[in-house]
Parts: sequence; C-alpha cells; structure tokens
Amino acid sequence: MYYNDLLVVTMSTRSVRLDDEAERALVEIVDHTGMSISDAIKRGLIAYRDIALTTSCKRPADFFSSFDLGEGGYMSAPARQSKTAVRDIIRSKAARGKK
Repeated sequence: MYYNDLLVVTMSTRSVRLDDEAERALVEIVDHTGMSISDAIKRGLIAYRDIALTTSCKRPADFFSSFDLGEGGYMSAPARQSKTAVRDIIRSKAARGKK
C-alpha cells in the first residue's frame, strides 16, 4: 500500500494458543536456530503452506460422496418432506401391526 509515494507495510498481530507439544517444539526450534519466536512461526507457516497447497484436502462433502447409496440413497422422501414422510411411515407400520 502506498501513502504519499511511500510504501507502507502493515503487519497484523495474532494470538495463538499452543498445546504442550507445540510449545516444546517452538522452544527447541528457537533454542537450536537462534531465531525469534515470531520468525520461527512465520517460517513454519510458509513451509506448511507449500505442503498444504500441494496435498489434496478432503471436504466433508468429499467424504460422504464416497458412499454408494444408489439413486436417492436410502431415503423414503426428500428432506423437505421428512416430517410428513415419517408420519406416513409410522402410520403404515402401525396399520400392518393391527392386521
């Protein structure tokens, strides 16, 4: 971003909670490399970005689409009509029991 022909760089501040394992890893990295905590976290994020962008990420929809439920799955009626469908199914089962 430029302001009066000067390049202005803004940086955001983040608050992150680390579990014990992550905290130990961060301390080891800082002690071993001499980097600041901020630099160690920045480099870690940049390194992970490359991995994350090249690795396929499964969404919940991808997981559920792997199930072969056939045409319409195992549904008795569309979700929009579920209350009516449940009532009708219960009535039909109750009627069978009376015979």
